[in-house]
Amino acid sequence: MVPILELRNVHKSFGALEVLKGVTLEAKRGDVVTLIGSSGSGKSTLLRCINMLEVPTQGAVAIDGEEIALSPEGPDRHPLDSHQLRHIRSELGMVFQQFNLWSHMTILENVMEAPLKVQKRKPDEVRTQALELLDKVGIGDKADAFPAQLSGGQQQRAAIARALCINPKIMLFDEPTSALDPELEAEVLRVIKMLADEGRTMILVTHDMKFAREVSDKVVFLHLGKIEEEGTVDEVFGATKSDRLRQFLGAAGHA
Repeated sequence: MVPILELRNVHKSFGALEVLKGVTLEAKRGDVVTLIGSSGSGKSTLLRCINMLEVPTQGAVAIDGEEIALSPEGPDRHPLDSHQLRHIRSELGMVFQQFNLWSHMTILENVMEAPLKVQKRKPDEVRTQALELLDKVGIGDKADAFPAQLSGGQQQRAAIARALCINPKIMLFDEPTSALDPELEAEVLRVIKMLADEGRTMILVTHDMKFAREVSDKVVFLHLGKIEEEGTVDEVFGATKSDRLRQFLGAAGHA
């Protein structure tokens, strides 16, 4: 069965700094893959390489068996086919640390924007789906509010609804709760857990080890731009092989 996501020997450099040093990883349909590791280990960069917000200096990325066409390897590497890139990005829902909502649009307009503009779908159909998703993430009553009128947790749940409204094959979460205080963090994590329970394919960068244990099918520990260890929750947290991972989990308070 073709993996829904395949990364092969992905490297990424910013000038002289090599952040990713050859990462190979795959996810099956319905997998929740969590990337953990200390700050600077390359987690967010790896996530951003999946939808080409960062273009790998070397290596390949394939979504559902379709490899993204890239120019020859090197610092000036870029996607070769803008039509293909648009199509692939329309299959990836991204949720950032900062909510990145349009401040001049209502929450409902934010959620409807990409399906209307990028996917050219019918307004009535998109509106119905957007309202259903806002209900689903628990902010159906905020459809006509503007982002500034919402708490951080509500804004992040709106961002999740926006990402879901394009009907993505894969959801990408980049530390979705790092900008929130603990009470608001809990409401966002509840929504992500609900999506995991529905069998959605998700790649998640998080600093929350307890949450990683709860939702993951596979946990990947990145250290200095490489995969130091990967496996099931039981393998990574319960039968840790690497000293570096043991150290990391100890520091995180989850040894």
